[in-house]
Amino acid sequence: MRLRDLLSVGLLGLRTRKARAALSALGISIGIATLVLVTTIPASSRQALTEQLSALGSNVLEVSSPTQLNPPVPLPPESGTMVRRIAPVTEVRAVGKTKAQITRSDHSDPAEVTGVSVQASDLALLSVVRGHLGSGRFLDAATEHFPTVVLGAVAASRLGFPLLAKGSAPQVFIGGVWFTVVGVLDPMPLYPELERSALVGWDAARGYLGFDGHPSLLYVQAVDSAIEDVRSVLPGTVNPERPDAVQVTKPSEALAAKRATQTTFSALLLGLAAVALLVGGIGVANTMVISVLERRNEIGLRRALGATRGHIRGQFLTEAVALSGLGGALGLVLGVGAAAAYVLRQHWPLVVQPETLIGGLAGALLIGAFAGVYPSMRAARLTPTEALAL
Repeated sequence: MRLRDLLSVGLLGLRTRKARAALSALGISIGIATLVLVTTIPASSRQALTEQLSALGSNVLEVSSPTQLNPPVPLPPESGTMVRRIAPVTEVRAVGKTKAQITRSDHSDPAEVTGVSVQASDLALLSVVRGHLGSGRFLDAATEHFPTVVLGAVAASRLGFPLLAKGSAPQVFIGGVWFTVVGVLDPMPLYPELERSALVGWDAARGYLGFDGHPSLLYVQAVDSAIEDVRSVLPGTVNPERPDAVQVTKPSEALAAKRATQTTFSALLLGLAAVALLVGGIGVANTMVISVLERRNEIGLRRALGATRGHIRGQFLTEAVALSGLGGALGLVLGVGAAAAYVLRQHWPLVVQPETLIGGLAGALLIGAFAGVYPSMRAARLTPTEALAL
């Protein structure tokens, strides 16, 4: 029997018993839809949580020179370039502490502003520390060579500039030079040293404040899976002659939480999906058994006209697989639609795993094949006389 003929005969039962076919397919649909939901929603939730943890800087290491060393050993000026050669490192930004003091004006007592340090800064520093501007703008290529400064949230508050009014350009006195305040940062609880800093351009720090070019702190962003390996090689990379003079922070606890979310999976919900698929498969098998009982005359007539047992077996097996396939396709559409509605309502990124869709449809077809084995064999065993006797 040709494939086209087999499909035509196999789909005959679905066309003539539409209501029963729809109810049987619904069982498979519910199982597949449940499978899609219990994989898509947790995956989307996990992705949203991962993005939130990433925003906390869970993959950022801080490299500095230990303060207890006597005499102090500064980080080499080329240390940032050396670190960028480490393959898993994605970004490196530096700040360098200067000896300059900052005051509100040239007549202010330096003791009035305590705990605020003046630091040279990379122009792209905020991209690594996930910092944001509360007002104004950050240092850029147009301002890095000139006496301009960006204040951390705490530093701005202590200097009396919690926010910059639109169009205003207040000035502060740093190392005997007037610097124009061009921006104020939002609070950054994970980086208190930056909250208490006045950040100036690297070249401006050299030209106006006598900065020696040695970074005091490197912010190193690396691939999550290699963060410990990167940490282990950083001291020797930053200062090959004195790796003992390099201090690297431990990975954030947020990284452990991030990894836990990536490995946690809801076995209970997957179990529910499996049960729903099993129930759907039993429904298909029950429908096919009843179909065989109701269609004995049809089977007998086809056998009398020359249909072999293989033809009968193929007819009912095709019908069972087609029934499950239709139910599986409908379940995928329902599952993705319901998951998308829920995820978008929660403002999460929608994460649909292709392997779930392919596996769900393949599982539906496989269940249909298993569910159709017994009914098709039962139909094939009927002789023409037995089938036509009733």
